[in-house]
Amino acid sequence: MSKVSVATFGAGCFWCTEACFDALKGVIKVVPGFSGGQKESPSYEDVCCGNTGHAEVAQITFDIELISFEELLKVFWFIHDPTQLDRQGHDIGSHYRSVIFYHSEAQENSSRALKNELTTQGVWDKPIVTELSSFDCFYPAENYHKDYLRLNPENMYCQAVVRPKVDKFKAVFAELLK
Repeated sequence: MSKVSVATFGAGCFWCTEACFDALKGVIKVVPGFSGGQKESPSYEDVCCGNTGHAEVAQITFDIELISFEELLKVFWFIHDPTQLDRQGHDIGSHYRSVIFYHSEAQENSSRALKNELTTQGVWDKPIVTELSSFDCFYPAENYHKDYLRLNPENMYCQAVVRPKVDKFKAVFAELLK
């Protein structure tokens, strides 16, 4: 019997985040949604207005016997720029912030340790601004956001942003792919 756990990451646009994590062995499901804010059951439009406090996130259900939380963290740090405050590339706003919503003390400790290690190693030229916050709530995004890249491969944003990010991720993490 598998041992299941959950991770919740905000790494910019949840279409990119979902597409990357969904390709990993051991990942059971990835749901795009919102976390970290005050408004209950927000819509995508509510969150995009920037006054809900929520971030776009991917909630990842995974089998810890096939992939560890630490491996998920390595992917998280790779697929976005954790030095950009409240943005990723041309996507601007606090809902695009870099954030790890930890679900346990062990996840918090692993997240802090890797963040500190990356800071000490000077992996980026600028300081890491990624938030580490205790998980409180998660609201799934509307159905049209789920599997967005797979269902909308011709979408210009997918072609210009999502697909190149996923291709780069797949080349680096080939050994972890389904």
